[in-house]
Amino acid sequence: MDPKILAQVLRHLPKPTDKNLIIGLDTSDDAAVYRLNEEQAIIQTLDFFTPMVDDPYLFGQVAAANSLSDVYAMGGRPLLALNIVCFPNCLKPEVLHEILRGGSEKVMEAGASTVGGHSVEDDEPKYGLSVTGIVHPNKVWANQGSQVGDCLILTKPLGSGILSTAIKAELISATTAQKAIDWMRLLNKYAAEPAQKRKISAATDVTGFGLIGHALEMVQNTTTDLLFYSSEIPVMDQVQDMAEMGIIPAGAYRNKEHVANKVTYATTMPLWMQDAVADPQTSGGLLLSMPWSEWLLLKEEYDCLGVHYAVIGQAVQGSGRLHFQ
Repeated sequence: MDPKILAQVLRHLPKPTDKNLIIGLDTSDDAAVYRLNEEQAIIQTLDFFTPMVDDPYLFGQVAAANSLSDVYAMGGRPLLALNIVCFPNCLKPEVLHEILRGGSEKVMEAGASTVGGHSVEDDEPKYGLSVTGIVHPNKVWANQGSQVGDCLILTKPLGSGILSTAIKAELISATTAQKAIDWMRLLNKYAAEPAQKRKISAATDVTGFGLIGHALEMVQNTTTDLLFYSSEIPVMDQVQDMAEMGIIPAGAYRNKEHVANKVTYATTMPLWMQDAVADPQTSGGLLLSMPWSEWLLLKEEYDCLGVHYAVIGQAVQGSGRLHFQ
């Protein structure tokens, strides 16, 4: 959905007043967080979308990983998942079985349980999850709070939106397509769990609003800017080739327009990379803002575990803007 339309709609909704609601609508965060007691808070999120790949099992895996990601982006652990299914009668039941099998296996990998769901008939398949997670109330990660001096860590390369568009147009090899799918179905569990032991100033996962949209949420209405090293931002194989050919999803242009007055690009930053940082990601990685001293400790663990990461920037004094150098 167009970010401007979404923001306009949310602005006019009634605001919850429950004092135990730690995170609600106000900050465009990845999920809601509600305090149960001094030791426990629940995380609630929901996400679903149309297929980006033809294989129903892989579609189920990607959709589930994407839905589970919001819990990890809040610093939590998934507990329960409910299926959300839209499915046309013209497709065989075996297709739906494979979608749900892919999703259920990914939920099990996360250490959570699939406990039911809801389905409706629709002209196009859609699938996702409503996920409930748990976190300590004092250890919630929010998408705001980046501190001057923090480093910025990205745990998956960019480009899943561009490559999904290329897959549909049959413009990339099966090998390249499978690599992109493998990134999309990779749980953020493996990057989140070690990071939960460290001090995280702000966190989000990079999804539909692209790196620029989600990064801007981390500093909006603050005196902090984010400075990105464009040459250090990782992208998936063949993203540059496809972007230079103009294989860009429409959402990338909406994302760029939405934040245009808050983002500055270096004259040396190529246009294809400007498109890549606006690319709407499916099941993208975590973007973590954290003190360098904490990062050096986390880096050691990431290296031992084989977790992918890139240091892509830092937080600096400013006025709620993004800069790419």
